[in-house]
Amino acid sequence: MFWPGRASSRSVHAFSLIELLITVLIILVLTTMYWGGNSGSRQKARLGTCQQNLQKIFIAMQIYGNEHSAKFPAKTGAKLSEEPLDRLVPHYTSDTATFICPASKDSQLSAGESIARHKISYAYYMGRSSNDGAQDALMSDRQVDTQSKSPNQAIFSIDGKPPGNNHKQYGGNILFCDGHADHSEPRSSFSLVVTQGIVLLNP
Repeated sequence: MFWPGRASSRSVHAFSLIELLITVLIILVLTTMYWGGNSGSRQKARLGTCQQNLQKIFIAMQIYGNEHSAKFPAKTGAKLSEEPLDRLVPHYTSDTATFICPASKDSQLSAGESIARHKISYAYYMGRSSNDGAQDALMSDRQVDTQSKSPNQAIFSIDGKPPGNNHKQYGGNILFCDGHADHSEPRSSFSLVVTQGIVLLNP
């Protein structure tokens, strides 16, 4: 029986449009805070993994050099870094994953497979030997071009667009002939000279 003045015991609970919009807005803000706040730490982690990749490749190059009068891989007429570096696979390394920068969009390679017909992520200063100095660059992330670089000149992408954007606008890594790898900002803080007998090959 219905009594006038008494509220119905049944009530309908539902989100209003405003409540729904506020919920969506909160989710968007939290997502932006999470991904935006961690982007720097993600980039640092990728740069660290990239350095490890270059140092692993250096070990294979050292072994190659020991068997080839201290000379690192070279191929006459090479236009791309994949061509001479393919001499490392699979005899000196079968870990082809190290040739792909973790921050790049380059496809992963099958273990032990020739890299000559694939795209890798790293530039290579062909013509170096293990006798070269600790300040002589041997490899690096993909560069903006294959020319010598003066201090304050762009090595890597300034705006995150190709070329030279393995790590977007966050610079890249450079491997030196003594096996150490350093991070560089997009603009070089030192000279990277391509001397006679050295050819800088981009992938």
